[in-house]
Amino acid sequence: MFGGVGDVGNIDGRAEQPRVARAGWRRGVGRLASRVAATTLLLACAAGCGTDRTSARPDGAAAAGISLIDDAGQDVRLAAPASRIISLVPSATETLISIGAGDRIVARTRYDVAPEVAELPSVGGGVDPSIEAIVDLRPDLVIAWEGEKRQLVREKLLALGVPVFIVRTQDTVDIYREIRSLGHLTGRDSAAGAVAASVRHTLDSLRRVVADRPAPSVLYVVYNDPPMTAGPRSFIGQLISLAGGRSIFADSEQLWPTVAMEEIVRRDPDVLVIPMGEPMHNTVGRFQRLAGWRDLRAVREGRIVQVPADLMSRPSPSIAEAARILVEAFHPELAGRAEPRTGGAVATAVRSAPGAAPPDTAR
Repeated sequence: MFGGVGDVGNIDGRAEQPRVARAGWRRGVGRLASRVAATTLLLACAAGCGTDRTSARPDGAAAAGISLIDDAGQDVRLAAPASRIISLVPSATETLISIGAGDRIVARTRYDVAPEVAELPSVGGGVDPSIEAIVDLRPDLVIAWEGEKRQLVREKLLALGVPVFIVRTQDTVDIYREIRSLGHLTGRDSAAGAVAASVRHTLDSLRRVVADRPAPSVLYVVYNDPPMTAGPRSFIGQLISLAGGRSIFADSEQLWPTVAMEEIVRRDPDVLVIPMGEPMHNTVGRFQRLAGWRDLRAVREGRIVQVPADLMSRPSPSIAEAARILVEAFHPELAGRAEPRTGGAVATAVRSAPGAAPPDTAR
């Protein structure tokens, strides 16, 4: 799920700075409604929802076709904007939908959760897709994640004449690049620019809201055994800082560091953030029972924040909604005060009560 190396940067390429820690908490997150979906859809439509998919051309691109260097350094060439796409990367699938290119997607992976692709045929996993199923669907572009195992998939597809574009999305700079790249490959440069601008605007607004507030110390739990967290150069680490939190492992140079339980106990975070849902079988009750974890103040005093795993782990335009959830998690007094509601689905985080485990939400 998390691999590779990304450039250090936030929404505008500048490094995030940690803030002073503080404690003090109460209830659940969820009143800060996300308007990312509605805003990005409106902006994307304004930028070209009426464009016919068979005649779309990237802004300023020659009629001869499209040429773009992917994140593996390979020159990917298309005769025309992609119209039959298979994305083996769920975050890229979400990005394609956000820029108005969802109707170009002809298959999904078993890990895609977007309703827009729920009825499409599955080609398997992102690492182990069925090459035969992919070829039978006649895609003119396959999007895959960078990695050694994925390289084998790429080589097989290229040998069969299927263009493959590799993405490596580890930090917020990478996310903006992916939005632009997918916009270019689909002939929707203007829509991609509008989506990126909307995400930037939301993140900038949230940053200003928490700018003068003390920051709680935070541990984001990627895995609990062995303990793994989000490093400060990862997109999750950057969102924690942007949302007014301070990672207890902000000194790590790794993107996804594995850390010792003894060190977690020593640094004793104010807040524990745990992703919920498949494949993250985490529950508050589990952390309250596990040795080491149950000794943390955040666990004993009910400062465990449960966040949707699918939302938090996908480096896509949904980072704006993820950041909004984290703002409420770290600063519950700001609930409902950042921006007015404009509709759209709202993902929430849930805060545990001291000494009591809520019903399990993981399937």
